[in-house]
Amino acid sequence: MDETVAEFFKRTILKIPMTEMMTILKAWGFLSENQLQTVNFRQRKESLVQDLVLLCEKKRASLNDAAILDIVYTQFHRHQKVWDVFRMSREPGEDIDLFDMEQFKRSFKKILQRALKNVTISFRDAEENAVWIRIAWGSQYRKPNQYRPVYVVYYSQTPYAFTSSSQLRSNIPLLGQTFETHNSTTPLQERSLGLDINMDSRIIHENRIEKERVQRVTQETFGYYPQPRLEFAQYKLETKFKSDLNGGILAEREEPLRCLIKFSSPHLLEALKALAPAGIADAPLSPLLTCIPNKGMNYFKIRDK
Repeated sequence: MDETVAEFFKRTILKIPMTEMMTILKAWGFLSENQLQTVNFRQRKESLVQDLVLLCEKKRASLNDAAILDIVYTQFHRHQKVWDVFRMSREPGEDIDLFDMEQFKRSFKKILQRALKNVTISFRDAEENAVWIRIAWGSQYRKPNQYRPVYVVYYSQTPYAFTSSSQLRSNIPLLGQTFETHNSTTPLQERSLGLDINMDSRIIHENRIEKERVQRVTQETFGYYPQPRLEFAQYKLETKFKSDLNGGILAEREEPLRCLIKFSSPHLLEALKALAPAGIADAPLSPLLTCIPNKGMNYFKIRDK
């Protein structure tokens, strides 16, 4: 087991709470009951992690084994994630074929690896004819990032698949194309769900209203038309330190704090416009950012009134 895989195991085990450690390791099933009994689970977590990594190394654990452990951890903590939904649809009159899960896995993996050279895909079967898929994305020149994966939960007997929200939004269409191997994939109107069959429908409604609010505020702020092309905006700050806490070195400083902040992008205003709808920033954005088109400026100096 090379250093990269060992580090992946270490970081995966470290995020498992001590109270859940034995439960998750047993659910993982890679280490036997006898092997787990040789480990002192009452020692410090750092030492425990080291012992578990050594056990995995002795069993010649692979990158895929570490990925499966990460899937198990995510299954236990799936409610901490935000999930997007894809709905599958068939052509009118198309018969429903018997679903072969193993064939689906082979096809899914083959199509993704054909489209993107550097990607690792791991599967774990779950109850109710579901399969959990873990995808670590790379690029043409970069190896897959194992610490920013996307999880997909696919129920073969239902028209839905769930994908964990990811900052790598550009890869989501590729997932949809991959599902087209067995179904025609149509994204639902974007919504965020907790992965729970018995979820209260009001939560879905609440998320939809919030997305509509963000979209409305963004359109009111930036308008309905393409933004002027601007590559940077610069802010020079000269202001005294302010804090609700009394005292402190900075609070006693007479000279103003000075700093320079620069935002740059090939299309800065369109990037700012996309922040809130993407969930990266709250809506509305700060007036210091949204005032750029109205003022016709991209150099600002901020001082105390």
